Amino acid sequence: MQAIINAFPIEGNAVSCERYGSGHINETYLLLTDAPHKYILQKINHNIFKDVDGLMANVAAVTGYLFKQTPDSRRVLTLVKTKNGANYYKTENGEYFRLYEFVTDSLCMDRVETAEDFYQSAVAFGQFQQQLTDFPAETLNETIPHFHDTIDRYRIFHEALKADPLGRAAGCQAEIEFVLAREEEAGVMVRMMQEGKLPLRVTHNDTKLNNVMLDAKTRTPLCVIDLDTVMPGLAGNDFGDSIRFGANTAAEDEQDLSKVQFSIPLFEAYAKGFLSACGEVLTQAEIDTLPLGAKLMTLECGVRFLTDHLMGDTYFRIHRENHNLDRCRTQFKLVAEMEKVWDQMNDLIHQLAGR
Repeated sequence: MQAIINAFPIEGNAVSCERYGSGHINETYLLLTDAPHKYILQKINHNIFKDVDGLMANVAAVTGYLFKQTPDSRRVLTLVKTKNGANYYKTENGEYFRLYEFVTDSLCMDRVETAEDFYQSAVAFGQFQQQLTDFPAETLNETIPHFHDTIDRYRIFHEALKADPLGRAAGCQAEIEFVLAREEEAGVMVRMMQEGKLPLRVTHNDTKLNNVMLDAKTRTPLCVIDLDTVMPGLAGNDFGDSIRFGANTAAEDEQDLSKVQFSIPLFEAYAKGFLSACGEVLTQAEIDTLPLGAKLMTLECGVRFLTDHLMGDTYFRIHRENHNLDRCRTQFKLVAEMEKVWDQMNDLIHQLAGR
């Protein structure tokens, strides 16, 4: 590990480097020096992210652009380049490492505790969208091709359904019918983008609460982190994925579906924060499709879980039998709950946007 640390121009000498955080993709370490100074050292999972060079080019371009607007390492995820000026360090055995400044006096939350915390996370992601309005999204690399392409997700689902390698389709006919009944609607936003009705934006694509750093004292937003999936996309998808994650009253794999409800108060809190930060730069079509983004991101996630269940749980890690089936049922229940309050969701968005 010392050889890796030596590749970066750190302040002082390293005194400890220990595993940190709860991430499941990359290996994260807290690096402490005798300066004293703190850094975040990460080993990039190149099995998931095949094009590390393209990924890190995205991170460097976006963080550099943001830092010019807000030159504060607490308010922008700050990449520390190697002594050779590279965005990352590659070891002799083909491992990839990057270094960030540690965001001091910060708080990262895994679950929504209050509507105010959810509101502040919305402000953070809205500011991220607003600050990158003029960034040329088309210049970014697709770190995961077709990531939020719902039409392609359905294509993969149909292939899994046809193959049915483990004969599991017979045990989830209700879920399959749920997916098929919404196939036409699922592709609406993708088609709108293809037709030029929705603009391509710089999007985060993993807008969970735990990817926002809040000030430990004020609990107001500092910066957005985990930029591995930053790439061209739709603003509505970023909005929608936050709602999918934060406005659900139950865990993502809750087996008791009676506990799965869609929280209108939390939806309103997030929409208020998001639109307060970036509402002025969004087009009318983008605003109109924010509720649709919430529904389709939830549906897409459920389709992915169901597809993986049919294929034998090859992508998402499971901890019990039918775990991915439970996960997809939770997502579909949330979609159904959204459909019950669909008019209310749309009315709230238009009221908050003032359009």
